[in-house]
Amino acid sequence: MPDATLKIQGAKFVVTLDAQRRIIRDGTILVAGNRIVQVGKVQELAQVPAERVIDAAEMVATPGFVNGHLHASYAHATRGIFPDDLGPAYLPNVFKLQAAMTAQEEYYTSLLAITELLKHGTTCFLEPGTTKHLDACMQAYQESGCRIIVGRHAVDQPNPNNLPVSATAHALRDMEQVIQEYDGRLDGRVRAWAMPFSPALCSPELLKAAKALADRHNTGLTLHHINTPQYVEACLRQHGLRPTQYLESLGILGPNTTLAHCLGLDLSEVDCLARTGTRVVMCPTAALKGGTGMTKTALLPEMLERGVTVGLGTDAGNNSNLLETMRSMYLAAVLYKDARQDVGMIPAETALELATLGGANALGLGDDIGSIEPGKKADLALFDTRRAEWRTLFNPVNNLVYNADGRSVHTVVVDGRVVVEDHRPLFVDEWQLIQKVQALGEGLLARTGISYPSRWPVV
Repeated sequence: MPDATLKIQGAKFVVTLDAQRRIIRDGTILVAGNRIVQVGKVQELAQVPAERVIDAAEMVATPGFVNGHLHASYAHATRGIFPDDLGPAYLPNVFKLQAAMTAQEEYYTSLLAITELLKHGTTCFLEPGTTKHLDACMQAYQESGCRIIVGRHAVDQPNPNNLPVSATAHALRDMEQVIQEYDGRLDGRVRAWAMPFSPALCSPELLKAAKALADRHNTGLTLHHINTPQYVEACLRQHGLRPTQYLESLGILGPNTTLAHCLGLDLSEVDCLARTGTRVVMCPTAALKGGTGMTKTALLPEMLERGVTVGLGTDAGNNSNLLETMRSMYLAAVLYKDARQDVGMIPAETALELATLGGANALGLGDDIGSIEPGKKADLALFDTRRAEWRTLFNPVNNLVYNADGRSVHTVVVDGRVVVEDHRPLFVDEWQLIQKVQALGEGLLARTGISYPSRWPVV
């Protein structure tokens, strides 16, 4: 019911991420409908009634985590099949598998990905346009209660990755149709953006039209933005500009544009981002597994120094092989300390901001989620600290970033609805779903003929 009240009472710590970055010891959160109405000490709210009370003793309450770049609809069906050194054959095989998936397969695979996300405390994510069967997957979004940004990725240039190529006008119509049909669905939990795949695979006409589409519909635009040496060389040769400078020259950058990955930028390109208010989502889990030299080719400290809004993602479950936003948070906190030999790089507090409020701002949702304060949507994670990895506990931010992980998430609330309780998703039989996706994945591999057996004998 819209006016139902929920009281999360007596948390050991409430890590608010509010403007003062308060950490409330012995804290209580009061929710009415889908919004937080009060946050304070236990004794301050002791007499406030609620229809449901959750005992949060020995728990740490945080905002729900935000994953700003995650391909959810296809990876889990064949997760873990690709060898580490597959190289250029990786993406063509990924998109061959994805192209063969049915609506039912995308529904179940998406639901399993969302289950993993929610169980580990991620309440909001952006799926960067690779979902083919959005109508089927809407059922997964509705059942799970997640908060999501969707779209239809568009490519109008030939490519070696098995991505379908559309005429520019057709690609634009597809993107606009998704925005018109899906933006604001499920009581606002679903947003829809323009999603040209990448500047390397899209004509300048498509890029400019996609930005105009986002502006006209008051929504966002995202694209993959990875500056390989080859692409930088091509941009300089064709346009006399580095890739981010090229995007700025086309008018693609701006406060409603979010660039994913942002590897291989130089300082002049970071200045482009800062000057235009363009947002960034970095995926350290995928970057490290892909051997991209992230600490050399991704200038995260410099972006933050220049005031660029940055969030975190994980990319797909078959390249990073994981979805847990907290692992990206940990990597953001430690990678640059080592690379720059400076322990002052990306403090734990900054890393937690990147995974919560920074992520919300990177998706244009900072007014609604990313912190625990009155007026915000009730997207919350409760961590059970009665576990060895949480103790001893004095500074909950350090514990969250450096020693906890998603397995200690006890309760998750999205939009005021409890979706995970006592570590279990309430919207699905997890084991039945796992068995279903396992069978679907085996069928998908059989009919596509893709096979990468284990290098060690399975006997």
